[in-house]
Amino acid sequence: MARQRAFDREAALESALRAFWRHGYETTSIAELTAAMGIRPPSLYAAFGDKRRLFEEAVRRYQATYGAFTTRALAEEPTGREAIERVLREAAAEYASREHPTGCLIITAAVNCGPESAEVEELLRGFREEAKAALKRRIDDDVAAGRLAAGTDTAGLATFYASVIQGMSTQSRDGASEADLLRVAALAMSAWPPTGRSGQHPFV
Repeated sequence: MARQRAFDREAALESALRAFWRHGYETTSIAELTAAMGIRPPSLYAAFGDKRRLFEEAVRRYQATYGAFTTRALAEEPTGREAIERVLREAAAEYASREHPTGCLIITAAVNCGPESAEVEELLRGFREEAKAALKRRIDDDVAAGRLAAGTDTAGLATFYASVIQGMSTQSRDGASEADLLRVAALAMSAWPPTGRSGQHPFV
Protein backbone atom coordinates (compact mmCIF):
# COMPACT_ATOMS: atom_id res chain seq x y z
CA MET A 1 0.00 0.00 0.00
CA ALA A 2 1.33 3.42 -0.97
CA ARG A 3 2.21 5.66 1.92
CA GLN A 4 0.00 8.74 2.17
CA ARG A 5 1.63 12.15 2.13
CA ALA A 6 1.80 13.64 5.60
CA PHE A 7 0.74 17.11 4.48
CA ASP A 8 -2.24 18.90 2.95
CA ARG A 9 -1.31 19.36 -0.69
CA GLU A 10 -3.79 22.17 -1.32
CA ALA A 11 -2.66 24.11 1.74
CA ALA A 12 0.97 23.62 0.73
CA LEU A 13 0.21 24.86 -2.80
CA GLU A 14 -1.54 27.94 -1.40
CA SER A 15 1.53 28.70 0.71
CA ALA A 16 3.80 28.32 -2.32
CA LEU A 17 1.52 30.59 -4.35
CA ARG A 18 1.80 33.33 -1.73
CA ALA A 19 5.57 32.96 -1.53
CA PHE A 20 5.93 33.35 -5.30
CA TRP A 21 3.43 36.22 -5.25
CA ARG A 22 5.31 38.05 -2.51
CA HIS A 23 8.89 37.53 -3.73
CA GLY A 24 8.72 36.60 -7.42
CA TYR A 25 9.69 33.37 -9.14
CA GLU A 26 13.45 33.66 -9.34
CA THR A 27 14.16 35.02 -5.87
CA THR A 28 11.97 32.46 -4.12
CA SER A 29 14.32 29.61 -3.20
CA ILE A 30 13.49 25.98 -2.58
CA ALA A 31 14.41 26.55 1.08
CA GLU A 32 11.93 29.44 1.32
CA LEU A 33 9.24 27.41 -0.42
CA THR A 34 9.63 24.37 1.81
CA ALA A 35 9.66 26.57 4.91
CA ALA A 36 6.46 28.29 3.78
CA MET A 37 4.82 25.00 2.82
CA GLY A 38 5.87 23.20 5.98
CA ILE A 39 7.47 20.31 4.12
CA ARG A 40 10.94 18.98 3.30
CA PRO A 41 12.48 19.20 -0.19
CA PRO A 42 11.89 15.49 -1.01
CA SER A 43 8.17 15.98 -0.36
CA LEU A 44 8.09 19.03 -2.62
CA TYR A 45 9.73 17.15 -5.48
CA ALA A 46 7.51 14.10 -4.96
CA ALA A 47 4.31 16.12 -4.89
CA PHE A 48 5.02 18.87 -7.43
CA GLY A 49 7.99 17.77 -9.54
CA ASP A 50 10.29 20.78 -9.29
CA LYS A 51 10.20 24.52 -8.69
CA ARG A 52 9.13 25.33 -12.25
CA ARG A 53 6.21 22.89 -12.22
CA LEU A 54 5.22 24.03 -8.73
CA PHE A 55 5.15 27.61 -10.02
CA GLU A 56 3.00 26.69 -13.01
CA GLU A 57 0.53 24.95 -10.71
CA ALA A 58 0.53 27.98 -8.40
CA VAL A 59 -0.24 30.23 -11.38
CA ARG A 60 -3.18 28.04 -12.38
CA ARG A 61 -4.48 28.21 -8.81
CA TYR A 62 -4.08 31.99 -8.82
CA GLN A 63 -6.06 32.31 -12.05
CA ALA A 64 -8.85 30.16 -10.65
CA THR A 65 -9.05 32.08 -7.37
CA TYR A 66 -7.58 35.54 -6.81
CA GLY A 67 -7.32 36.41 -10.49
CA ALA A 68 -10.68 35.05 -11.60
CA PHE A 69 -12.43 38.41 -11.22
CA THR A 70 -11.21 39.52 -14.65
CA THR A 71 -12.70 36.54 -16.47
CA ARG A 72 -15.99 36.92 -14.60
CA ALA A 73 -16.28 40.62 -15.30
CA LEU A 74 -15.55 40.25 -18.99
CA ALA A 75 -18.06 37.41 -19.31
CA GLU A 76 -20.91 38.79 -17.22
CA GLU A 77 -21.25 42.48 -18.10
CA PRO A 78 -23.55 43.41 -21.00
CA THR A 79 -21.20 45.90 -22.67
CA GLY A 80 -17.47 46.15 -23.17
CA ARG A 81 -17.34 49.47 -21.34
CA GLU A 82 -19.14 48.08 -18.30
CA ALA A 83 -16.96 44.98 -18.34
CA ILE A 84 -13.69 46.91 -18.40
CA GLU A 85 -14.90 49.37 -15.76
CA ARG A 86 -15.77 46.44 -13.51
CA VAL A 87 -12.35 44.87 -14.12
CA LEU A 88 -10.66 48.09 -13.03
CA ARG A 89 -12.84 48.49 -9.93
CA GLU A 90 -12.33 44.89 -8.84
CA ALA A 91 -8.61 45.09 -9.58
CA ALA A 92 -8.42 48.08 -7.21
CA ALA A 93 -9.95 46.02 -4.42
CA GLU A 94 -8.04 42.82 -5.13
CA TYR A 95 -4.61 44.35 -5.71
CA ALA A 96 -4.75 46.56 -2.62
CA SER A 97 -6.14 43.89 -0.29
CA ARG A 98 -4.00 43.16 2.74
CA GLU A 99 -5.47 39.67 3.08
CA HIS A 100 -2.79 38.41 0.69
CA PRO A 101 0.29 39.81 -1.08
CA THR A 102 -0.49 42.98 -3.01
CA GLY A 103 -0.60 43.35 -6.77
CA CYS A 104 -1.04 40.65 -9.39
CA LEU A 105 1.06 37.48 -9.49
CA ILE A 106 0.85 37.28 -13.29
CA ILE A 107 2.19 40.82 -13.63
CA THR A 108 4.91 40.83 -10.97
CA ALA A 109 6.29 37.32 -10.50
CA ALA A 110 8.81 37.44 -13.35
CA VAL A 111 9.77 41.11 -13.38
CA ASN A 112 13.44 40.53 -12.48
CA CYS A 113 14.09 37.13 -14.03
CA GLY A 114 17.43 36.29 -15.62
CA PRO A 115 18.04 34.26 -18.80
CA GLU A 116 17.73 30.96 -16.94
CA SER A 117 14.11 31.80 -16.16
CA ALA A 118 13.18 32.97 -19.65
CA GLU A 119 10.55 30.23 -20.02
CA VAL A 120 8.75 31.42 -16.89
CA GLU A 121 8.87 35.00 -18.15
CA GLU A 122 7.41 33.86 -21.46
CA LEU A 123 4.70 31.87 -19.68
CA LEU A 124 3.50 34.92 -17.78
CA ARG A 125 3.81 37.16 -20.84
CA GLY A 126 1.51 34.75 -22.64
CA PHE A 127 -1.11 35.06 -19.89
CA ARG A 128 -0.91 38.85 -20.05
CA GLU A 129 -1.32 38.81 -23.82
CA GLU A 130 -4.36 36.55 -23.47
CA ALA A 131 -5.87 39.00 -20.99
CA LYS A 132 -5.24 41.91 -23.35
CA ALA A 133 -6.86 39.98 -26.20
CA ALA A 134 -9.89 39.36 -23.99
CA LEU A 135 -10.18 43.12 -23.36
CA LYS A 136 -10.00 43.75 -27.10
CA ARG A 137 -12.78 41.24 -27.79
CA ARG A 138 -15.13 43.09 -25.45
CA ILE A 139 -14.22 46.44 -27.02
CA ASP A 140 -14.81 44.92 -30.45
CA ASP A 141 -18.26 43.88 -29.20
CA ASP A 142 -19.07 47.53 -28.51
CA VAL A 143 -17.93 48.53 -31.99
CA ALA A 144 -20.06 45.79 -33.54
CA ALA A 145 -23.08 46.94 -31.51
CA GLY A 146 -22.63 50.57 -32.56
CA ARG A 147 -21.67 51.73 -29.07
CA LEU A 148 -18.29 52.83 -30.40
CA ALA A 149 -17.41 54.32 -33.77
CA ALA A 150 -16.43 51.90 -36.53
CA GLY A 151 -12.94 53.42 -36.76
CA THR A 152 -12.07 52.93 -33.09
CA ASP A 153 -8.56 51.59 -32.53
CA THR A 154 -9.66 48.67 -30.41
CA ALA A 155 -6.17 47.17 -30.19
CA GLY A 156 -4.78 50.46 -28.91
CA LEU A 157 -7.62 50.85 -26.44
CA ALA A 158 -7.08 47.31 -25.13
CA THR A 159 -3.36 47.98 -24.74
CA PHE A 160 -4.13 51.19 -22.86
CA TYR A 161 -6.38 49.43 -20.34
CA ALA A 162 -3.96 46.52 -19.99
CA SER A 163 -1.27 49.10 -19.19
CA VAL A 164 -3.53 50.73 -16.59
CA ILE A 165 -4.14 47.36 -14.94
CA GLN A 166 -0.42 46.59 -14.86
CA GLY A 167 0.28 50.04 -13.41
CA MET A 168 -2.36 49.54 -10.73
CA SER A 169 -0.62 46.33 -9.71
CA THR A 170 2.71 48.13 -9.38
CA GLN A 171 1.16 51.02 -7.47
CA SER A 172 -0.47 48.65 -5.00
CA ARG A 173 2.89 47.04 -4.26
CA ASP A 174 4.22 50.54 -3.59
CA GLY A 175 1.49 51.05 -0.98
CA ALA A 176 -1.42 52.54 -2.93
CA SER A 177 -4.76 51.98 -1.23
CA GLU A 178 -7.98 50.76 -2.81
CA ALA A 179 -9.23 54.37 -2.82
CA ASP A 180 -6.08 55.47 -4.65
CA LEU A 181 -6.54 52.78 -7.26
CA LEU A 182 -10.24 53.54 -7.68
CA ARG A 183 -9.26 57.09 -8.62
CA VAL A 184 -6.90 55.69 -11.23
CA ALA A 185 -9.74 53.50 -12.54
CA ALA A 186 -12.11 56.48 -12.79
CA LEU A 187 -9.55 58.56 -14.66
CA ALA A 188 -8.84 55.65 -17.01
CA MET A 189 -12.53 55.29 -17.83
CA SER A 190 -12.68 58.99 -18.72
CA ALA A 191 -10.49 58.06 -21.69
CA TRP A 192 -13.21 55.79 -23.10
CA PRO A 193 -14.11 57.06 -26.59
CA PRO A 194 -17.41 58.90 -26.95
CA THR A 195 -20.01 57.02 -28.96
CA GLY A 196 -20.17 57.73 -32.67
CA ARG A 197 -17.70 60.65 -32.83
CA SER A 198 -15.06 59.26 -35.14
CA GLY A 199 -11.88 61.29 -35.43
CA GLN A 200 -12.35 63.27 -32.20
CA HIS A 201 -10.66 60.97 -29.69
CA PRO A 202 -7.13 59.57 -29.44
CA PHE A 203 -8.45 56.00 -29.75
CA VAL A 204 -10.55 56.76 -32.86
